[in-house]
Amino acid sequence: MGIDPVRMIHHVGLNQACLLTPDLRIPEASLAEVLEASAKSAESASIGLLVGESWRLSDFGVISLLLQHQPTLRHALIELKRYSHLLSDSVVLDLMEYPTVAVVQLALVTGRNHPGRQPMELAIGALLSLCRFQLGPRWIPRGVHFSHAAPASVQIHRRVFGQQLEFGSEFNGMVLSKGDLDQLNPLCDPHMARYAKDYIDLQPRNDCANVDHVVRRALHVLLPRGRNSLEQVAQTLGMSPRTLQRQLEQVGENFQSLVNDVRREQAARYLNGQAHSVSQIAALLGFAETSVFSRWFSTQFGMPPSRWKKT
Repeated sequence: MGIDPVRMIHHVGLNQACLLTPDLRIPEASLAEVLEASAKSAESASIGLLVGESWRLSDFGVISLLLQHQPTLRHALIELKRYSHLLSDSVVLDLMEYPTVAVVQLALVTGRNHPGRQPMELAIGALLSLCRFQLGPRWIPRGVHFSHAAPASVQIHRRVFGQQLEFGSEFNGMVLSKGDLDQLNPLCDPHMARYAKDYIDLQPRNDCANVDHVVRRALHVLLPRGRNSLEQVAQTLGMSPRTLQRQLEQVGENFQSLVNDVRREQAARYLNGQAHSVSQIAALLGFAETSVFSRWFSTQFGMPPSRWKKT
């Protein structure tokens, strides 16, 4: 696309080693910045999606071999969720099942009001590559959802994902037929999967994966579904409420304070996006009534949400 990669990574303060060391971890904000700068340089509004389209299974790094030898897509998604800390401290994945469809939801926990269109489209493109490895190169999801607004042209999106696109959605992710989850992978080798898992379990966890960070990540996908109690988050994390509460106290954190922090971040993101009404945002943040959300918001930000939307 006419972009000098060395010059571009230097432009955002990264070292050339980023291009030569596949498993090197870099700040998420730097990745977002290099994608945005590259999009401007190449005059391509969809560069994140183009990177995602070129994603290979080996680009999942140390967990690639494990993903390759999972018997079904369901198993692959479970392992991707379990070991996501080896890929990124920002990516959160969740699987929801309904009678005929399944929803794979992605969230990027960045600390910014909005993670940015380019990183999100890259992440969903990478997820598509995993699904196509399991289900075949011509597989098309039943729907693809983005919380950001539609770009001027969606031609590339339709080529990559198919026709069923929704922008300004309440979540980021893909909808697939429930049967897709259990379609057998003919390349699966259980012995190789076990070998890969044993090796991966020897890898150190990143220092950032503290319990408060893990809870924040979980809340980003649970809040819109109204699952924001201590018991529900603990269940998602595979521990008892008492254990979770004790671990938070050990690092000087409080569960309700974390809920409040995530609500603040998501409230600002939804309101700045202009795609949702105040009542819709209240529901997405787990408030039973819009009036309760408005009072909470006024306490947190010093103005009602209706006025924030107009600023």
